[in-house]
This record gives sequence, structure tokens and C-alpha cells, in this order.
Amino acid sequence: MNTVEEQHCLTEQATLVSTHLKRWVTVDFYLPDDVEDFSGISLLLINDGQDLPTMGLQQLLTGLYATGQMAPVLCVGITAGADRKREYGIAAEADYLGRGDLAGNYTRFIVEELIPYVQDKYKVAGFQDMAFAGFSLGGLSALDIVWNHPQLFSKSGVFSGSFWWRSRDQDDAAYNDDKDRIMQQQIRSGNYRPGLKFFLQCGLMDEAHDRNNNGVIDAVDDTRDVVRELMKKGYRPEDVSYLELDDGKHDVATWAKAMPVFLKWGWGR
Repeated sequence: MNTVEEQHCLTEQATLVSTHLKRWVTVDFYLPDDVEDFSGISLLLINDGQDLPTMGLQQLLTGLYATGQMAPVLCVGITAGADRKREYGIAAEADYLGRGDLAGNYTRFIVEELIPYVQDKYKVAGFQDMAFAGFSLGGLSALDIVWNHPQLFSKSGVFSGSFWWRSRDQDDAAYNDDKDRIMQQQIRSGNYRPGLKFFLQCGLMDEAHDRNNNGVIDAVDDTRDVVRELMKKGYRPEDVSYLELDDGKHDVATWAKAMPVFLKWGWGR
């Protein structure tokens, strides 16, 4: 395990074996450098952790800590495996092509293996609170896990979330947005989870498709509809933050612009 220190941030990397995923998983830890008792800070898990160095997360955190804009958070980037499209998704239901069929296993890895591993590593019984974030399909996965484990998590961050994830091909004549988009339907049919907060980001250049020809790209329509479902479920404006970037694309550079907004939303000082 290697440790590299910058002004206000440390990074550590570890690899653990997952029984549920039947593979090794690489995780990167981004630690505030002046914390002795980790039970007093928050834990943020992040899917697609392999993108965080490109995003410059360590430098971003260093800047936020150095300027006093953010409370200390232990960030854990989880490197995606070769079966990313099977492990990420919605645990209760695979999409119409069978993708996401291992999402239940991934959920169990997070809850039963990774979180206990982190607690043991930093010698804490728990954290002040826990959050989960992700990008694209990793964002869908993060929201699904938070939504179904409100006893563990208090926040979710979704960047360009794959909220088009559907149970029926959109080219099927019977396709219906309200019935066949899985995440929106899960929120609609589920119960209000008190205490949860949500951050969602999408860009107007996330894609070019507009399946209903309403002049709004599908990625924006799908994300706005998740926001609407959350609000109809009973969440208030202070519980749901939606960031729409005019020049936002489906790429790491865009998510790097949105990340400090998310971090200050969740843990700003």
C-alpha cells in the first residue's frame, strides 16, 4: 500500500477480494490529513473510481480543505470491474437486454464487504454519515443503493445518470416512459425515505437523442423526471439539488466541474 501526501490530502490504495463479485476490487482512499478519529467525519463512496485521478479529485479536495470550504470527508473510489454493465444498474431488475443482472451482488459487496472493510481499516464502528456517488451508469447504481438502504446512507450524488435504464426497448411500439424507465418507476412505487438528500447533475450536451421530439435531449428529460418523482414522493427543494450545465457533456471534464458543487452542497462550510 502506497501513501502520498499533499498539503491537506492523503491517498491510499488497497485491493480486497469480494466473495459476492468473485473478483479482486481496487479502491482508492482520499483522506483529510489532520483527522485522527474517522468516526467524526463522513464517508463518501464513489463508483468508477478509476476516473477520479483524471478528474483531479485529490487536488480538488486539497483546495477545498486548504480554503476551509469543506468539512473533512473520507472519499473511497471504487474501480469498476470488467463486468461493469452487469454489476452496475438496479438490483431489483435487469434492463431489457439483461444488463445489471449482477447489481444485486454489487449491492451486497458494498453493504456486506466494502463498508465493513473501511470501518475495520480506519478502526471505527461507523461514520457521521455515509453517501454514495457515481457517474453515468455508476450514478444509477449509487442512487439505487442509497434509495434501498436509507438506514445506511443519507445522500446520493449522480452525475449524468443513466436514467434511461429501461425494461423495454424504446423502439418497441408498447414502450412507455412512465412504465418502462426502471429508476423512475422504482421511486414512484416506493415509499418516502425520511432524511435522504439527492444531488443530480446533467448537461445539455450529454447526448443528442430526443426520443419524444420535444426539443429536450433524453438525458435531461430522464433526469428531470427523476427530480419530479422525488418531489412528488414528498422530498422538498432543500432535499433535491439539480445542476444543469449548458455546456455539460457526458465526460470526466464535465463531472470535474460539477464535483466541487456537489462536495460543497453535501459538506460545505
